[in-house]
Amino acid sequence: MSGSIYGKNFRITTWGESHGPALGVVIDGCPAGLELREADIQAFLDRRKPGTSALTTARPESDSVEILSGVFEGKTTGTPISLMVRNTSQNSADYSEIAEYYRPGHADYGFDAKYGFRDYRGGGRSSGRETIGRVAAGAIASIILSKLGVSVEAYTKSIGPVKADVSGYSREAVLSLPTAMPDKDANDKAMEYVAKMREAGDSVGGVMECRINGLPAGIGEPVFDKLDAELSKAVMSIGAVKAVEIGDGTAVSEYLGSENNDSFCVSNNGEISKKTNHSGGTLGGLSDGSEIIVRAHVKPTPSISTEQNTVNKNGENISVNIKGRHDPIVVPRAVVVMECMCALTVLDLMISNMSSRIDFLTDFYK
Repeated sequence: MSGSIYGKNFRITTWGESHGPALGVVIDGCPAGLELREADIQAFLDRRKPGTSALTTARPESDSVEILSGVFEGKTTGTPISLMVRNTSQNSADYSEIAEYYRPGHADYGFDAKYGFRDYRGGGRSSGRETIGRVAAGAIASIILSKLGVSVEAYTKSIGPVKADVSGYSREAVLSLPTAMPDKDANDKAMEYVAKMREAGDSVGGVMECRINGLPAGIGEPVFDKLDAELSKAVMSIGAVKAVEIGDGTAVSEYLGSENNDSFCVSNNGEISKKTNHSGGTLGGLSDGSEIIVRAHVKPTPSISTEQNTVNKNGENISVNIKGRHDPIVVPRAVVVMECMCALTVLDLMISNMSSRIDFLTDFYK
């Protein structure tokens, strides 16, 4: 299987399956001398681990991370960093019957068509547990970015019809509320809505949003590796994401040029800025110095207890009731995954940018 490697300079390789012995990531390109402890990474993993609220699967995993290489005496050595999280609560029996049919909304049929064989236990590599490696690596990327004055913060913007009021954005609320919403009132309404849909045997979708601040202008490449294109790929690679928007997103198709253009201005301190930010912080594939805004639309969890129609491996039409321990909504646990994928992308492009001008090289080496 190809496609498990992401990044050019700060490169990660995720490995492992949902019901295998463990999952993890190998990070190549992390600078030496970075202070790093397992607790630094664990703080991010705790935001996506199961069993933390009524919105998550009951699978009781601690998701405790182990640093296997690349760190000595509390600092990175510049060699590959290997991180591992052991699976401790696999219940593969819940999935034995799905070996013979294709679940609606899952990757089962595609895997069989591509490989002629699949790990049906919890979805194998297509399971949401694959994101453990992304989050562990993204935690390190976020730590590095913080030293560069760049912050990456994601949150739940909406769940079903319930939309959060982000005008009074609270990071504390995002990190403490089960919905990862920045709005307590919206959190309470969303919890009621999800509970109602779950009781009906159904699941719910929603929208995540990530805001990146402190990124200097000029990050990204102007042709194929545009900042917005790379961010879109990174976020779209998260299993349940079906659409990505930058800035005003799809709304710009209804604007006039006079409405969509962001006017540049010079602030009191002499710095160039914009009066508005319809572009979401990117122009021509490059950061423009303003806040980067990325939005992701997430589908409802495909594993639901309601009876569904599908096909078995013998080509027969059948009805199924999917068993197992499943999230009624993906969004709250996926927020940190989006945050980490954005952090990995931005850091990788920032490292690339160090060679974009001769004076950057001469200033460093001379």
